Amino acid sequence: MTTTLINTVDAKEQFTDLVNRVAHSKERIILTRRGKEIAAIIPLEDLNLIQDSQNKHDLHEAIDALKEARNIGTISLEQLKEEINI
Repeated sequence: MTTTLINTVDAKEQFTDLVNRVAHSKERIILTRRGKEIAAIIPLEDLNLIQDSQNKHDLHEAIDALKEARNIGTISLEQLKEEINI
């Protein structure tokens, strides 16, 4: 899979071509501004993989939080407010 760097001014002029390259050739485009990488245009499949990975991570964090709540216990909202002086 190819990765290409392009500045935002050129990307604006070539937007349709860039989208086609990403969609059909699965190319990844990194957008730059003043030589700094700021964003990317990626194939939808890549985005789906990222989202799936984040969802799995979130699920593992939720499971860990539930285990901790079962092992340590919970407190009420009022108790939490008292602890943090609200």
